[in-house]
Amino acid sequence: MKNEKIGIEEKIRRPRQADIATLAGVSVSTVSRVLANEPGISETVRRQILKVAAEHGYPVKSATEAVAGGLALIASDGVTGGLSVFYEAIVEGLRAGAVEAGMPFEIRMVREDRTTPDAVRDYMQAAGAEGLFLVGIDPNETLRGWLRDTMTPAVLVNGTDPRMQFDGVSPANFFGAYQATSRLMKAGHRRILHLSGSHRQTIRERIRGFEAAIAAVPGAEGRFVSMTLQSSASGEAHERTAAILAENAGFTAAFCMNDFTAVGVLEAVTEAGLRVPQDFAIVGFDDLPCALMTNPPLSTMRVDRAALGREAISLMLSRFRNRTAPARHICQAVVPIPGGTVASAETRE
Repeated sequence: MKNEKIGIEEKIRRPRQADIATLAGVSVSTVSRVLANEPGISETVRRQILKVAAEHGYPVKSATEAVAGGLALIASDGVTGGLSVFYEAIVEGLRAGAVEAGMPFEIRMVREDRTTPDAVRDYMQAAGAEGLFLVGIDPNETLRGWLRDTMTPAVLVNGTDPRMQFDGVSPANFFGAYQATSRLMKAGHRRILHLSGSHRQTIRERIRGFEAAIAAVPGAEGRFVSMTLQSSASGEAHERTAAILAENAGFTAAFCMNDFTAVGVLEAVTEAGLRVPQDFAIVGFDDLPCALMTNPPLSTMRVDRAALGREAISLMLSRFRNRTAPARHICQAVVPIPGGTVASAETRE
């Protein structure tokens, strides 16, 4: 009888999933999914639940397999080469997320035109990686086909797949561009230039956001100005701005595809004798360190670049658990950062 009583007491003391949920501050269904090793739960939440369950004696199956390794390929050509600061923060997020998840992780810089299936396969084999992160790289048709046929787990980082065949994480480029353009129109500008140029899907989304914001305001006029970006974006913008202003007389503001371009425009506009923001207003994108180094400080849109890297790791872990699940895309909000290049309430407060 005594042993039976002890057994009963042990069963009473053993926590239920509802108890684990309360202690971890999550729902019972989330606890159930984690204990069943289902996908779709962030690694932070998953680890917390398993930790609480183990500490309170709930039977948890120990992991029998280590986390598979990941390889990040980063474009080294002109499109991203001039934006090293932007991609450094993404890499920091990738590394931090991989460490937290216990994921073996390596990085290689490659020319985008050399991301052939054979080359990518060799890179992955050399790194012992099962998952591929394409950072700033939109896979070409040949690579897309190989990734699909081999069912290689792949995540586009700072990229988006319009066909939704691959997981991806990116800033909210359309909405960020829409808001950036709206900031200029709220300041009274109705003829606005958009300086941009890239083959990348993410940049095309910013162009669409700009066009949508212009279309939403009666009487507003927007004009796209192509930048080749073969060298320094800031340098090219500086050199071309005088000609651009001459060709687009009457335009009083510019939304630039990134802060480097915006810095070049600001320098050239100032040298031309125009006052910023009274005569000409500028909004950048990304909130890079250079935005604080200008006079006046640049009005821009902040991208949480480290968060992009961490979210990419989370997507890869989910893909490892379920390689046939539908693709997912995560958009990170883009936050407006006040500066001195737009004359509005943000500069008067």
